[in-house]
Amino acid sequence: MVAHCLFEQSGTFKNEFKKLGIDAYDYDILNEYGQTDFQIDLFDEIKKAYGGDKSIFDNFTPDDVIMAFFPCTRFECQAQLMFAGENFQAQKQSDKYKLEQDLRVHKELSELYDNLTMLTIVVIDKGLRMVIENPATQPHYLTKYWCMKPQLIDRDRRLNGDYCTKPTQYWFIGFEPEQNVVFEPLDFVDRRIIEWMEKGEKDRKTLRSEIHPQYANRFIRQYILKNAGTF
Repeated sequence: MVAHCLFEQSGTFKNEFKKLGIDAYDYDILNEYGQTDFQIDLFDEIKKAYGGDKSIFDNFTPDDVIMAFFPCTRFECQAQLMFAGENFQAQKQSDKYKLEQDLRVHKELSELYDNLTMLTIVVIDKGLRMVIENPATQPHYLTKYWCMKPQLIDRDRRLNGDYCTKPTQYWFIGFEPEQNVVFEPLDFVDRRIIEWMEKGEKDRKTLRSEIHPQYANRFIRQYILKNAGTF
């Protein structure tokens, strides 16, 4: 088994897989954390795989697991505000500005939706296993307008040792989540309050996307590995 972490730069899940004795790699077009093993345009790879051409997915096997931290910027509720012209940046702008924003955001949304759907079809056709992660806050585009339904919704990630509550939904493609029990107590993690960004600090979106290693480790043992509760 190999863990392929798509769209993950931080190395959090990758490194927790490794701690559990599983080979793991990060794939992303960026490498801001210095953890990306394969710096590659994943959207291009998805399109190639969907079109029947050679891609990185040819190297994945049914015994492997794919963790897809798929970009959510246009699926979340903020995009709804942008379509309505009610986001902060557009509130005092002209109707033309808001309409041009609609064109741009809808194009970006469509591209993300197409890529996620093609990725899922590729995984199904190749008999692979994949977990897709995305926020569960509502309204969420995939909740309303995608035929795939999440098998797991984590309403409060703090209960499993993460920085923030951040409700999150997970789709399991090609397999069902395990239901292992992890008995050991949680290590205390300070709640992360994201209010502003000082010069040189990570932006709010980056900070909100980070996952605590404790949460990643427990998620892997609870839902992905067989018979992998408390060691």
